[in-house]
Amino acid sequence: MMDNSCPGKVEPILEILDSKWMLLILFELFNGVKRFGQLRRKLEPISPKTLTDRLRLLEEKGLVTRTLYPSVPLHVEYELTESGQGLQPIFAAMWQWTQQYGADPRLTANASAESSL
Repeated sequence: MMDNSCPGKVEPILEILDSKWMLLILFELFNGVKRFGQLRRKLEPISPKTLTDRLRLLEEKGLVTRTLYPSVPLHVEYELTESGQGLQPIFAAMWQWTQQYGADPRLTANASAESSL
């Protein structure tokens, strides 16, 4: 059974994950350090402004570190912090849930009901 205060306590992370593109950005960063251009290509058709905004929010929240390399050409790398890496079990649980119930749980429930007839 869940604690009654649970919704309020998880609200901050839900606000982050609820933003469009956030789950996909985090998923890409679970696979290691990525340059801005790599993220933009993988997340096509995300706009550079949206990607920048989302990465800044993740950095503000302490989930991502941004490293600027002052070389020519200039490049920036993004990497998950320890707390960002700590989100992996949430993603693993979501993956496991979709494997068990499918993309549409209503279809799984209907199939189970029909097979028990």
